[in-house]
Order: sequence, then structure tokens, then C-alpha cells
Amino acid sequence: MRERKLIRLISLGIAGLFIIILFSKSLFVTINSGEEGVIFKRFGGGLDVENIYGQGFHVIAPWNKMFVYDIREQIREETLDVLSSNGLTINVDVSVRYKPMPDKIGYLHNEIGRNYSDIIVKDLVRATARKIVGRYTPEELYSTKREEVQNVMEVELDSLLEKKYILLKAVLVRSVKLPETIQNAIQSKLEQEQESLKYEFRLQKETKEAERKLIEANGIKNFQEIVNQGLSKNYLQWKGIEATTELANSPNSKVIIIGNSKDGLPLILGGN
Repeated sequence: MRERKLIRLISLGIAGLFIIILFSKSLFVTINSGEEGVIFKRFGGGLDVENIYGQGFHVIAPWNKMFVYDIREQIREETLDVLSSNGLTINVDVSVRYKPMPDKIGYLHNEIGRNYSDIIVKDLVRATARKIVGRYTPEELYSTKREEVQNVMEVELDSLLEKKYILLKAVLVRSVKLPETIQNAIQSKLEQEQESLKYEFRLQKETKEAERKLIEANGIKNFQEIVNQGLSKNYLQWKGIEATTELANSPNSKVIIIGNSKDGLPLILGGN
């Protein structure tokens, strides 16, 4: 009897071990760093969208299934041909950084699935790029409006992806390629505009310099008029007398030359 019980226990143990090995992939789930999981309960109401499983080791019933999501930032690059506002074809290279909402992966899985990048992100990026870029001319996209296009795309994509439980981190318009003839024409126009701006700057500089010289000349003229008004004949004669008196009183020897006019002052030449 004991031997039979022992054999029965061993048989049950082996059977149990076999079952564990057989269903080990379903029983034991490891969620790595940067990942989260959502469980589907076959006999318990289906997908549990509210409860999220974090990284680590988890044991689940073999009839249930764990869906694991990478919740780290991802990048998607799209290169597409877009029609500008005037009907010309432009090649645009767009890069988008995004990630699933960590606390909403249950809803994301329920509505879209793990291939949400191909189903949602790709289509929304392409549609939004065509819509936004189509508002601008090739010249605007090539020169001044690229950053504006990038910002408008980011605002619109953010709103669209949020409704699908996806967080948009950044949008980057990496390059805008125009037909060669159009690009050369735009480049030539921009160079002409730069030359025109340089010429206008030189004109403004010369005009300001002329204005400065005119102001300086007027200042000198006004100064001379004021000085001339103050230098009367009597004033100059008085200053001459003062100077002659100072020289005459000096101890040095001198030679005095008398002026030949009635108003002429003596000219004193200093000696030793």
C-alpha cells in the first residue's frame, strides 16, 4: 500500500512538473525595465484596462495572457511628397518622438493594439504634414516658415495623438527639398534681397554721415557768428592795450615798434 501511495505521489509530482513546464510561458511573465503590461483574463471579464503591471516577475493563470508594452520614447521618421499652396511638389522629411501613455496602455491595447505606431502614428503624421505644409509656398518653407510649420504640426498632432492615448514629445522638420529649378530661383532671389538690404544699409549710413557733417558745420558756423558778434573793434583794441601793458612791464629787454595808423598798437619784440 505504501509503495502504491508513493508511486501515486511521484506520478502526480511528475505530472504537475510536466504541466508547469508545459505552461511555464503562460504562468511566468517577466516585464523588463521600460515596459508595462496589461492582462487579458479569459474567464474574468476580458481585458483589464485599469490595472497596469509594472516591471518585474509576475505569475498569472495559464489561461490568461499578458500583453507587454514598451513605454519608452520612440521615434518615427517619415519622408513624403507634399503639394505646396501653389501646387508644386515638395519633399519633406519629418521626425516624430512619442510614447504611449503609461497609465492608459489598457485602453490603447483595447482600441488599437501593439502595432499602434503603424496604424495611428504613421497615418496621423502623414495626414498632418500634408495638411500643414500645403498652407505654405515653397519659398516660405525654404527660407522663413520651417519653424512655424514645425510648431503648428506639433500642436495639431499633440491633440490628435492624445485622443489615442499617445503622448507626443516633439516634432522636427528635418529637411525640405524643392525641385532644383525652384530652389535655384529662390536662392537667387534671396541673394538679390540680401544685396538690396546691404545697399539700403550703405545709403542709410551715408545719409546719417551727411547729416552729422551738416550738423557739425552748422555748429561751427553758429559758433563763429556768436564769436564775431562779441569781438567789437573797441574790445579788440582794449585787449591789445592789456597785452602791450603786460609786455611793457616785464623785466626782459624788448624792442618797441610803433604802429603807423592812428589805431595801431605798439608791437613789442622781446629780447633777453
